[in-house]
Amino acid sequence: MKNPVTKSGFVAMIGRPNVGKSTLMNQLIGQKIAITSNKPQTTRNRIQTVYTDPDRGQIVFLDTPGIHQAKNKLGQYMVGVAERSMKDVDLILWLIEPDTKVGGGDRHILKELEQIQIPVFLVINKIDMVKKEKILAVIDTYRGEYDFDEILPVCARSGDGCKDLIESIFSRLPQGPMFYDEDTVTDQPMRQIAAEIIREKALYALDKEVPHGIAVAMDVMKRRPGRKLWDIEATIICERESHKGIIIGKRGAMLKRIGSDARYELERMLSSKVNLRLFVKVKENWRDSDFLIRNFGYRREDEQ
Repeated sequence: MKNPVTKSGFVAMIGRPNVGKSTLMNQLIGQKIAITSNKPQTTRNRIQTVYTDPDRGQIVFLDTPGIHQAKNKLGQYMVGVAERSMKDVDLILWLIEPDTKVGGGDRHILKELEQIQIPVFLVINKIDMVKKEKILAVIDTYRGEYDFDEILPVCARSGDGCKDLIESIFSRLPQGPMFYDEDTVTDQPMRQIAAEIIREKALYALDKEVPHGIAVAMDVMKRRPGRKLWDIEATIICERESHKGIIIGKRGAMLKRIGSDARYELERMLSSKVNLRLFVKVKENWRDSDFLIRNFGYRREDEQ
C-alpha cells in the first residue's frame, strides 16, 4: 500500500558556469534532458525536470544558466533567469567545485542568498577530482561564509552521493500532492530538446574553434505518416562569416560530423530513424538582439 502522505516541491540548481548542474540533474532523474559540454554557459534556458517516487513524492528540479558577468543581452537574460529562479522555489542547491577559493562569482551568489528565506544546500561536485582532505577544507571554508542547511559532497558523473542528496531533499520538502503525472520527466518541448542536442554536438565538434555565438533554430520536425521516420531540418546560427566556414568545414566535413553525432542521439531519443538536414546562417551580433534571442528559443516567460 502506497504512503498516502507525499511531499512535493520545486528545487533550483544554481552556481557558476561549468560546475556540473546539468550533469547532476541528468544523473538525478536518470535521463538526459539538459545538454552538457566542457564549455561554460552551455545551459541558456531554465530547464525543468521531474523526479517521482511513488511512495515519497515528487521533486521538480530547475536547472538554471550559470551565474556569470554578462557581456551581452543573451548573458543578461541567462543571469536574470538564474537569479529569478531562486525566489520561487522550496529549496536551493548551490553547486560548487571543490575549491577553497571563494571568488567574485561566489560572492555575488552569497549576496543573492542573503536576501531569501528558504533552505539552501551546498553541493560540492566533482569530488572524484580531489582528496578527502581537500573536501573537508572546502566544507570548513564555506561554513564560514553562510549558514547552510546541509553540505553534501557528490560526483554528478558517477552518481556518488546522489542517493543521499535525494534523501536530504525529501526531508526538507513540504507535504503536498504530485504536481505532474508519474510519467512526466520534463516540461521541455521535444523541438527544444532536439535543438539543444544539435547545439551540444556542435559545441563538442567545434571545440575552441568557434565561441559561444551559436544557436540552433528548428525549421522542421515532423513524423512521416505511417512510417517510423522523423524529418528534421535545423539551422545553426553563427555571428560571423568566418565562423560559418569553420562550422561547415572542408567539403562539408564538419557539418556532416555534427549531423552524424546529432542524428545518433536524436534516434535514441525518438526511438525512430531520423532524416536530419542541417544548414548554417550568419546573424551578426544576434546575442545582442532581443528579437533574435526570443526567436531562437530563449523564452520570454522565463524572464517574468
